[in-house]
Amino acid sequence: MEKKILILLLLITSLSEGQSIRNYSNEFLNIGVDAAALGMSKAVVATTNDVNSVYWNPAGLVNIEDYQGSLMYASYFAGIANYNYAAFAMPIDDRSALGVSLIRFGVDDILNTTELIDSQGNIDFNRISLFSAADYALNISYARNLILKDLYLGINAKVVRRTIGDFASSWGFGFDAGIQFERKNWKFGLMVRDITTTFNVWSINQNEFAKIQNAIPGQNQELPETTEITKPKIQLGAARLFNIGRFFHLLSEVNFNIRLAQTNDLISTSFASIDPAIGFQLDYENLVFLRAGVGNFQRTTEFNGNRSLSIQPNFGVGFLYRGIQIDYALTNIGSIGNALFSNIFSIKFDYSFFRQ
Repeated sequence: MEKKILILLLLITSLSEGQSIRNYSNEFLNIGVDAAALGMSKAVVATTNDVNSVYWNPAGLVNIEDYQGSLMYASYFAGIANYNYAAFAMPIDDRSALGVSLIRFGVDDILNTTELIDSQGNIDFNRISLFSAADYALNISYARNLILKDLYLGINAKVVRRTIGDFASSWGFGFDAGIQFERKNWKFGLMVRDITTTFNVWSINQNEFAKIQNAIPGQNQELPETTEITKPKIQLGAARLFNIGRFFHLLSEVNFNIRLAQTNDLISTSFASIDPAIGFQLDYENLVFLRAGVGNFQRTTEFNGNRSLSIQPNFGVGFLYRGIQIDYALTNIGSIGNALFSNIFSIKFDYSFFRQ
């Protein structure tokens, strides 16, 4: 209960201290989907080739041969926040494919204590209510094989819906674009998220916001601004597949995640920052998978002023049986310093097996 009250206070603060145009928004879309990809530290831009390409790089959808579906559930911060993901993809013909996905990231049953104390100073617990703060994203993807045999192009159109109870809500719209190229055992990928920038426009419920203004005297008196902009982010990937003996294969990939801003990433300038990620996947006959990766290289400043470099290791396993693939990842899904690691599960269905 105390944690949810704290989240309420944080939401009220962020709502009332907005700027006219924010450079960072929709951060829930950077979390990632699919335990297989998370086990490889999200280093999959060049190799993603199934229904989850809707998120990672829509160009990879060209590789699917039949209907595919995917589901994932994860919890954040000791179960306070929930992350849900569902996707479906299908080929249109032998050169193009279509996909759709839905993401929800939310904190439910937050205590609304803005009316706990009336104007006379009386406390009435019956005036406490519950609300949810939730973010939604709908992605619609199209991919096509271009003139070159091994060159694929994919585009995402996404609609973003964000709500904070009855206090405020927003709509956003944007595009992503991705390319993949294959040559022998090498694969290359480029993904540009929010390529046109993504705009979120907030609508403030002034009646509900008045309750926030009255909850803490002298605080939160100004209405927040209502426009957010998500700047483009670029992901570059290169991968190679190695055959180990007759039955084993090793897939390795390196990604460079580029933000057009100065951050705490490993490489940081006033123009852009780069966070590398490395992932590995060892499989036996494409039936059993062992994965590992490292990413989220961040330079942090301690309380004593010392600078240090933190990294995030990730591990995972997967099993494919009769068209159903179940994947598990052990990862710091919050990507926050020494936060506890989370257990992530996802499942993928491939209908082509059932046609055999």
